[in-house]
Amino acid sequence: MTLYKKNFLKMLDLSKEEVEEYLRVAALLKDKKRKGEVHDFLRGKNIALIFEKTSTRTRCAFEVAAADLGMHAVYLDPKSSQIGKKESIEDTAKVLGRMFDAIEYRGYGQEIVEALAKYSGVPTFNGLTNESHPTQILADLLTVREHFGKVEGLTLAYYGDARYNMGNSLMVGAAKMGMNFTACCPAKYFPDAALIEKCREIAKETGSVLRFEEDPAKGSVGADVIYTDVWVSMGEPPEVWEKRIADLSPYKVTGAVMARANKGAIFMHCLPAFHDLGTEIGREMKERFGLEDMEVTDEVFLGEQSVVFDEAENRLHTIKAVIACSLVKDGV
Repeated sequence: MTLYKKNFLKMLDLSKEEVEEYLRVAALLKDKKRKGEVHDFLRGKNIALIFEKTSTRTRCAFEVAAADLGMHAVYLDPKSSQIGKKESIEDTAKVLGRMFDAIEYRGYGQEIVEALAKYSGVPTFNGLTNESHPTQILADLLTVREHFGKVEGLTLAYYGDARYNMGNSLMVGAAKMGMNFTACCPAKYFPDAALIEKCREIAKETGSVLRFEEDPAKGSVGADVIYTDVWVSMGEPPEVWEKRIADLSPYKVTGAVMARANKGAIFMHCLPAFHDLGTEIGREMKERFGLEDMEVTDEVFLGEQSVVFDEAENRLHTIKAVIACSLVKDGV
């Protein structure tokens, strides 16, 4: 098995063995980072970072990962490129492929990152699309393994809107790795039926059990990991807040939700999180709806079971592993 020159576009593309290799390399590079060991074995390489959606963790993780590996990174925001506006995705990809050794894309449709991979001829990495967020899932899996010593056989319960990139990717990642997965939300917020069916087929091979639960009191029972995300995805209009708050407030992760989980359960969130009034959106929701928090309480977010900042740090190490595995010919 080799990951050299492999694109990293969605979890469905990966075998369990490939995921294991990314996690092995991530743990290795994390150890080197903490020991202060230089690992700049990609000196002279260049990576284009295309961000049509802004980010804190993804941008910082890719830029620091590139720097640690000895690479030069060029950041392109929506104002810094003509991608899809004055120049087609295909033409842009062909140009960037002549100049860079790899491309990262964070933005909208999955078809865009797929086209960049198809036409650039260089390894292309998905930093987030509407449908998929595979770099986050690697960080999540590494975090779970660090806390439990394993992934297989554990149960992850996802509370909230499971229709988009995080719900989709967590379900696929869990199925691939033999982890049980529960989506806890109203039925209209369950993942796409076709994707569920694909994951059920994968689960037959790995032993994963997939559940879809509408009762918030039952979703966390037997869970080792409680996971949630913001209720409104980046790029959606502000008007959807009222509807999501009405539908999803019963699925807020509270102390009671955590108490029904297994002993030693952890809380995870891909961030940013609306757990207090420290954000503009949080203060706006306080004024409009009288809310002190949204998808998770401050008590849980800052509590002893929360590993959200371990998880955030692991974005760096797993992203570094993806880049290294794709560009180091003889492996890491």
